Amino acid sequence: MSGAKSAWWRRAGRLWRGIWPPALAVLVGLGLWELAVRATGVEPWLLPAPSAVLGALAEHRDLLLAAAGRTAQSTFAGFALAAGIGVLLGTLLASVPFLRRGVYPLTNLLQMVPLVAVAPLLTIWFGYGGTAVTASACLVALFPVVANTVDGLGGVDARLRELFALYGASRWQRWWRLELPSALPGIFTGLRVAAGLAVIGAVVGEFVSGFAGDDAPLGIVVLTALREARTDLVFAAVALSAAVGFALYGVVSLLAQVFLGRWHPSAGP
Repeated sequence: MSGAKSAWWRRAGRLWRGIWPPALAVLVGLGLWELAVRATGVEPWLLPAPSAVLGALAEHRDLLLAAAGRTAQSTFAGFALAAGIGVLLGTLLASVPFLRRGVYPLTNLLQMVPLVAVAPLLTIWFGYGGTAVTASACLVALFPVVANTVDGLGGVDARLRELFALYGASRWQRWWRLELPSALPGIFTGLRVAAGLAVIGAVVGEFVSGFAGDDAPLGIVVLTALREARTDLVFAAVALSAAVGFALYGVVSLLAQVFLGRWHPSAGP
C-alpha cells in the first residue's frame, strides 16, 4: 500500500511540475495584457482587456457553454474517427509495400488542400449541422495519425519480427503483440497533433456548416460576434474553443500515460 501511495505522489508531483510553469506564464501574460490595455486606452472593439473577456464569459455563459458543448461533441467525434481510420489505414499502408508507395504520398493531399475550400463540399455531401462539422474535424486530423502509424510500424526491430516468425506467429499476432505496442509512441505523437487539428477543423467547419440560433456552435458565435463588433465575445468563444482542444489533448495524454507506462516506461509523458 505504501508503495502505491508513493507512486501516486510521484505522479502527482510530475503533473504539478508540468502544470505550474505554463499556468504561471499564462497568468503573467494576462496581467501584462490587462495593464497594457488600461495604460494605452485602446478601444475595446479593437482589443478588449482580459477582465472584459471574463465579463463576456459571465454574461453569456449559457450561450457559450452550450455552444462549447456542441463544438466539443463534433471535435471529439471527428477525432475518434480520425484515430480509428488513421491507425487502420496506416497499418494497411505499412503492411502492403505497393500501397505504401502508391497511396501514402497521396495522403499528403489532406494537408495540402485548404480546409476552407473543402468545407463547402462537406456541406453539400453531409448537409448543414454536426455531421459536416464532424467530417471536417476528421479530415484535418487524419493525416498525422496515418503518417505516425506508418512510421511507427515501419520502425519495428527486424530481429523481433524474425523471432515472431520463428515461433510461427500469425500476421494478426505479430501486429497485436509486437508491431502495435512498438509503434505506440509514434501513434500517440500523431494523436496529440491530431487533437489540436480536430478543433481547428471543427471550428472551420462550423463557419460554413453550423446552425445559428439556439443550436449555434462556437464557430457561429464567433462570426455573429464579429458582425456585432463584440470583440470581447469573440475572445471568449475562442478561449472556450482552446479549452476544448486542451481537454482533448489531456485525454490523449492520459491514455498515453496508461499505455506507454505499461509497454514503454521511458517514453511516457
